Amino acid sequence: MNGLILFLKGVAMGAANVIPGVSGGTVAFITGIYERLINALKSIDLESLKLFFSGNFSEFSKRVDLNFLSILFLGVFVSILSLAKILELAFENHEVLTLSFFFGLIVASIIAVGRKIEKLNFASVASFVLGTAIAVSIAFLPPAQSNDSFFYLTLCGVAAVSSMILPGLSGSYVLLLMGNYLLVLRAVSSFDFSVLVPIVIGCIAGLVLLSRLLSYLFANYKDQTIGILTGFVFGSLLIIWPWKNTITETSEGKEKAIGYIWNLPAVNGQLATSLALMIGGFLLVYLLEKRSAGNDK
Repeated sequence: MNGLILFLKGVAMGAANVIPGVSGGTVAFITGIYERLINALKSIDLESLKLFFSGNFSEFSKRVDLNFLSILFLGVFVSILSLAKILELAFENHEVLTLSFFFGLIVASIIAVGRKIEKLNFASVASFVLGTAIAVSIAFLPPAQSNDSFFYLTLCGVAAVSSMILPGLSGSYVLLLMGNYLLVLRAVSSFDFSVLVPIVIGCIAGLVLLSRLLSYLFANYKDQTIGILTGFVFGSLLIIWPWKNTITETSEGKEKAIGYIWNLPAVNGQLATSLALMIGGFLLVYLLEKRSAGNDK
């Protein structure tokens, strides 16, 4: 695979991970690198560590697909560092327009992910319904208060990265539910290592553990696994619906979100812009998928 194309896919994954409701796993899936990513992460085990620490770097590199992972995660890293502040400002100052664009991305992603089901049967349909139910249930969970303890931040890292590689489940939205979304976003843009270190530790642990489970599921229950992942993507539309009001309450002098009220959009100039951004997001994923299919054949 062309290194520049792979790097750009990493950039797209990183950008997706910053916005609540959007999943980097969805980007990986629709761009055709998802299974390779899962298998590469799964290969990071005791045997690969032995190869590394014994100085057998060539075999270590082959075993963990190091070239692939390095280029991809370089793109993710560069994207998060460069886009975190921009997306933070866009989300805080133009929430409806920002979410509209990503809503269009997700609608296209449903089609892109769902069409990978090879055999449509009861098991795959039931898996889709289950995935949708789980994602919708998550949408109704009230966000927690911010917590900057080392252990809790590590748990946030595990949860966020697990969601990151599951299409349709947003790592950023999980951080929002756990109360630490803005804390982590600000830590990234200001290089606050007291927050970033435990998050990274949790991310590494989550990647290694979940990749093993997903690799097994893809090898043995591929259509059912894709079915539930498609359901995750479909259910996440509720999470990223642009027109919703946040219900807040004040506790101990701090205001926190406890839920949302979903609304229909008002007919005005902003609606036209929002619809245009939705269409733009949809076309971006459509073209990205077409380009990916051509490069990976």
